[in-house]
Amino acid sequence: MNAQLKIRSLINQLNTVIFGKTDQTQDCVACLLAGGHLLIEDVPGVGKTTLAHALARTFGLQFSRVQFTADLMPSDLSGVSVYERAKESFVFHPGPLFAQVLLADEINRASPKTQSALLEAMEEKQVTVDGETRPLPSPFFVIATQNPFDQVGTYALPESQLDRFLMRISLGYPDRAAERDLLIGTDRRDLVETLPSLLTPAELKALQQQVLAVHVAPPLLDYVQDLIAATRSGQWFLMGLSPRAGIAVVRAAKAHALISGRDYVAPDDVQAILPQTVAHRMMPVSDAGRGAVEQVRAMLDAVPLP
Repeated sequence: MNAQLKIRSLINQLNTVIFGKTDQTQDCVACLLAGGHLLIEDVPGVGKTTLAHALARTFGLQFSRVQFTADLMPSDLSGVSVYERAKESFVFHPGPLFAQVLLADEINRASPKTQSALLEAMEEKQVTVDGETRPLPSPFFVIATQNPFDQVGTYALPESQLDRFLMRISLGYPDRAAERDLLIGTDRRDLVETLPSLLTPAELKALQQQVLAVHVAPPLLDYVQDLIAATRSGQWFLMGLSPRAGIAVVRAAKAHALISGRDYVAPDDVQAILPQTVAHRMMPVSDAGRGAVEQVRAMLDAVPLP
């Protein structure tokens, strides 16, 4: 099966669980194929956790789920060393971080101290416990869900951690037809448990290598740099994109191009992924009267195409 058919089968399977959200499921697949971490933000009950479970199972990855709460400690994620009398030594017991996919449910209900414990894992793919650095499995993804900041008991994620997420998506409420299917159909959580794995780790790695091989022409890079420069102009956002964010845009656009069946990036790919890839990294100017996503779209309209 070629890459195009394999990717389409991944998206189709996700759409059997999450109704009426084709664009969002495609973004999720693009994010993981680009090797990035995914943040799903929305109100409770719209399918964030179900989507995260479905992604892990569809991609054939070993996963663990952690419900983030105010009393969750960093060691609850990384693991602890326990003295075992029989061995007369401390033995490390790995925590849920040592999985190929960590489902961090309601990540912004944990304290900033625990949130920061994820930074090394997300960026370096390793954790340091008791002075010893331990590599995490490969591949390693964090799929996090969070509730809006105005809900009780939430902590805003720090900018340094938001920057580690390649994409942030929002599911939103389903349309009337999709909601009717949910009301009369099988419980989505039960359905997730029956999903087959469609990829092996080797196949996932091969697809990720194909993403890296997607061609980016110099005029397209000029366009990306024009967009980055626009974010730094002070007209749209208080602070512009970093070089790391620019690299993330190119990676996400390459993945979108591969999903679309092309071996080169087009301006449409950049426009399709830009709001999800950069809006969570920036704050609109105070007089914009728009949210970050709307501000990114307005900026896209203003920056000329190559």
